[in-house]
Amino acid sequence: MWEKIKNPLFYEENRVAAHSDHRYYTSEAELVQDVQSLKRSLDGVWKFRYAKNGEDAPREFYRDETDCRDWEDIRVPAHIQLEGYDRPQYVNVQYPWDGHEVIEPGEVPSRFNPTASYVKYFTVPPQFEGKRVFVSFQGVESGFALWCNGSYIGYSEDSFTPSEFELTDALRQGENKLAVQVYKWTSGSWCEDQDFFRFSGIFRSVYLYAIPDTHVSDIKIRTDLNADYTKADLVVSLTVMTNQVSPSASEMPSSQARAFLTLTDGVAEIAETEVSLVDGENEPVHMAVDTPMLWSAEEPFLYELMITVYDADKTVVEIIPQRVGFRRFALDDGIMTINGKRIVFKGVDRHEFGGRFGRVPNEKEMLQDIVTMKRHNINAIRTSHYPNDSRLYELCDEYGLYLIDECNLETHGTWAAGGEQVAETVIPGDRKEWEPMLLDRVNSMYQRDKNHPSILIWSCGNESFGGSVIYAMSHKFHELDDTRLVHYEGVFQDRRYNDTSDMESQMYPSVAAIRKFLSEHREKPMLLCEYTHAMGNSCGAMHKYTDLTDEEPLFQGGFIWDYVDQSIYHKDRYGNEVLGYGGDFDDRPCDYNFSGNGIVYGGNRNPSPKMQEVKFNYQNIQIRVEGDSFEVINKNLFTNTSKYQCIVTLALEGREIARATVVTEVEPLSSKVYKLPVFGYMTPWSDDERWKAVRGGEYVVTVSFVLLYDTIWAERGHEVAFGQGVYEIEAAGGADDAVNAGIPAIAESAMFEVADGTFNIGVRGMHFEALFDKGGRGLVSYMYAGRELVKAVPKPNFWRAPTDNDCGNQMPFRYAQWKTASLYQQIKPAIVTKNDTDVTIRYCYTLPTTPESECYVTYKVTGDGTVNTTLEYTAPDGITDMPEFGMLFKFDADLENLTWYGFGPEDTYCDREKGGKLGIYHKKVAENLAEYLVPQECGNHTGVRSASITDNKGRGITFTGKDLSVNVLPYTPHELENAMHVYELPPVYYTVARIALKQMGVAGDDSWGARTHDEYLLDATHKLVLSFNYKGI
Repeated sequence: MWEKIKNPLFYEENRVAAHSDHRYYTSEAELVQDVQSLKRSLDGVWKFRYAKNGEDAPREFYRDETDCRDWEDIRVPAHIQLEGYDRPQYVNVQYPWDGHEVIEPGEVPSRFNPTASYVKYFTVPPQFEGKRVFVSFQGVESGFALWCNGSYIGYSEDSFTPSEFELTDALRQGENKLAVQVYKWTSGSWCEDQDFFRFSGIFRSVYLYAIPDTHVSDIKIRTDLNADYTKADLVVSLTVMTNQVSPSASEMPSSQARAFLTLTDGVAEIAETEVSLVDGENEPVHMAVDTPMLWSAEEPFLYELMITVYDADKTVVEIIPQRVGFRRFALDDGIMTINGKRIVFKGVDRHEFGGRFGRVPNEKEMLQDIVTMKRHNINAIRTSHYPNDSRLYELCDEYGLYLIDECNLETHGTWAAGGEQVAETVIPGDRKEWEPMLLDRVNSMYQRDKNHPSILIWSCGNESFGGSVIYAMSHKFHELDDTRLVHYEGVFQDRRYNDTSDMESQMYPSVAAIRKFLSEHREKPMLLCEYTHAMGNSCGAMHKYTDLTDEEPLFQGGFIWDYVDQSIYHKDRYGNEVLGYGGDFDDRPCDYNFSGNGIVYGGNRNPSPKMQEVKFNYQNIQIRVEGDSFEVINKNLFTNTSKYQCIVTLALEGREIARATVVTEVEPLSSKVYKLPVFGYMTPWSDDERWKAVRGGEYVVTVSFVLLYDTIWAERGHEVAFGQGVYEIEAAGGADDAVNAGIPAIAESAMFEVADGTFNIGVRGMHFEALFDKGGRGLVSYMYAGRELVKAVPKPNFWRAPTDNDCGNQMPFRYAQWKTASLYQQIKPAIVTKNDTDVTIRYCYTLPTTPESECYVTYKVTGDGTVNTTLEYTAPDGITDMPEFGMLFKFDADLENLTWYGFGPEDTYCDREKGGKLGIYHKKVAENLAEYLVPQECGNHTGVRSASITDNKGRGITFTGKDLSVNVLPYTPHELENAMHVYELPPVYYTVARIALKQMGVAGDDSWGARTHDEYLLDATHKLVLSFNYKGI
């Protein structure tokens, strides 16, 4: 066997033909209870022996006389690397054996190639007696040989589609012995170089199943619709395995097996028919449906097809429930359409991965993911880069998500060595010895998944360059299925077979590059199979891509890379359970935290702050508020806005003062303008005395669309879209207006006294005292109501903890002087100015930049305890922009609560604030620390008008200003930067507040070179001025 698995032409032996993933029951009672008596799970505890290579693996363990009962135990399904054998290894492009063994395609590692031997003792259920019996392995990585009671049964590769074998002749009464030997790396592993953790073992379910004498082994569903979608033809093709002899033409049809097909819409019967069955492929059955309800992600309507199979004695032998979705996906005039409407993919790539069990399917996590996606306006998944467990497809059918179903193929490491593309080494390329294996993978995926309406596109695989073999895969898909399109991105690297893909697919081009490409190539529609790389704190400027889908018809969206961080629970050195990434398991080679690219966290799968932006950019209803009206742009393809409730709220300085509902009826793909409701004496857009606002301040109108009824993925009231408008009304009555609005007012100046000492100058008022060092250290004390608030001298800050994107584009190298400028400043003696209303203390900081530069901090203290702070900087010629321009404060960690009026509730940055909603929000300071795999910049809030940092009694400090960037965390940027894991961060002693004019954007076009877009950088060619107030509470 060891020599065979090196050969790419040896990929299966004696395997049962691939078929649809339908379920069958022997009676209506079984159907109602969802109990399959002819199916018996073999999941659970198996006997197990591990060997580091094939040479050390046990010989002839499969023999009947070899007793394996004293072997170790292992769970199935599971990866052996998560059960105490071998170790998880994360690599991206490089092959996992690189540097350990030098091998070529046609070889597999021999020194280290973990080989897992499994044994399961079992008895055949009595109801299987007299029937043909099979075993199904839903997923084994990467290849395995199978024996039963000492007899060799077969072999299979392709880790991610089922492998089934007939056991009938090998079984016996009483106890049976099933033996499996799993090889981590086979010839097929050259085609499984996906960007993921490398595992092996039986990682999906195993079960026995028996079939009755007449058995529908395969179902093919086709839904044909007429031009105006008013009539449908449901075409059902059945493949039958039967032990009954087919009748001759002269015999009556009643003497043979038959099937009764009934189609219902959940309430009433729509169509029915009865057909005779013969062994093998049967003639297609046609069932006419008038005015069919169509399936789409917006309205995923499913019909129920019930197939009842009778044997020649008219006894029910099988009942098969099959959901049916009527939909048409096609290229119409060069545009991808769903049911005749131009589709936009608002998608995400999804690895099948969880923090405890790796790629072992977990229905609870699948459902959590799908609900999260629906709640955040995601409408599509690409199963990157292999077929997922069948349950995912069923859930996508039911909940409404479009799918690109991707074949198990990636060979990135054969052609992208060291960043160079080497076409000569490509697998499969034009190497015909790899073609049968890959065509088999195409067929296996298609046959299993073909009846799921959620699948719109078949994908040939990922990052495997181009060539004739992948072209043959595409041709195979088209041969099997003319109702779907075929996708492949790799033709971008090799245009010789450009027709491999029905659409232009690229990864990570900029919006400018997309515009340029489409201006020159109008032959195909375009989507991005991967874009806005979501590694760490990312997804900046994502809106540019989604905006382009509105402007350019040929650009039809994309798939964010990717959905969930690939991270695994393990114990740190102190026994605490933590999440680890590549390298944390002593896996070498590895690609470290490049496994963490999710818009949801690993482990708990909760949305990360990036998801706020994703939800807004993907919303199907756009709202523009202007003047006394709001425009509703309905981007839904099939859903009228009357299906939602439109709620208009009015807030003054962040506090809601009125709300109303507006009835809207905007047809799909159209827009309407509606008048905003008016509120007595509170309407900032009205000049009518009865309505116009009488109080000054900032008014915010929020127009929100929410679910009118409960759905399976969210409850009534869940917000699907929003838009805001801001109105400024001058205060007619001075400070009282602000007080009446419920916000703190700036009080009249109070009496104060100045203590002008030798080393310090102090300013004391009724409830406060501020102390400034004359020698140049700065503000050394600020006491309010008898409590010292400042724990360290506030300093100008120009640095942030580098994000993953920053590290990828070398920001720390380019901007390193701003880190030193934040840490090491030379301060000149203070300049003090006193008058009757305030005291001004001005400091000059010399910065170790190249060339050397200066900034100025001015404190102006008034008698009520307010300290106005101004930071100024004029860059000399040759100075680059900086990551941040602001001041850094340290407070006692008891000040653990943050309340701000600005964009929220999640983090916002200047290039990722579209999804932020202007309002008042509350968080614990610790909650601002995002759960990225590597600590980095996080927790920022833009558009901040005021921010209060308080203890649990509500006492502390408040900052006010105009459109501030505020970041409050338990750590300094430097502490964050020094840690490679969250658990490496030091104990919390301080609350660290950074009050800034601006912070550069987080970027995200990719994570290995793409920089923050120019408009989201700080413009150091002009004088930078930050001004804000702070005061004790």
